[in-house]
Amino acid sequence: MVRRILHFVILLTVSWCVMTFTHETGHIMGGCCCGGTLKNTDLLPWHLPYSLFDPDPWPLATLWCGPILGVFAPVTIALCVQRNWLWFIAHFCVLANGTYLALGWVSGGRYLDTPKMLEHGACPVLIALYCVLTISFGYIGFRRSCIRILGRPFRKLRTT
Repeated sequence: MVRRILHFVILLTVSWCVMTFTHETGHIMGGCCCGGTLKNTDLLPWHLPYSLFDPDPWPLATLWCGPILGVFAPVTIALCVQRNWLWFIAHFCVLANGTYLALGWVSGGRYLDTPKMLEHGACPVLIALYCVLTISFGYIGFRRSCIRILGRPFRKLRTT
């Protein structure tokens, strides 16, 4: 059991790093593709990563690219490689990206993605739909992945 818990903790740590990296890389790619000039960035996972563009001609596209790539990249890799540990990471990323946008909306922190999206004209219904879908599917998949990693294998009970 200790080995499973250690494996679980390592996977959580890797999942956090993958989630922050893919999410922020999405912002960077989106901003650069939309003609923005990257002024500053920080991808270190032990605090909230960020990227600053000035100018950013399409800030809403830059903002949406983070949560979109943050889900798309890990899920695509898990689909291609088909390993349980990759699905664990992918489901974590799906759940975390949706939760991040939902909590950002509730908290209203001015430097978080959701308030910035709303400030730049994002449709609240689309943000809510993204949050509902990613949190729902992410939770279901992440729960299954956790059970796979932490659960005991079934043993037949003797009935004698």
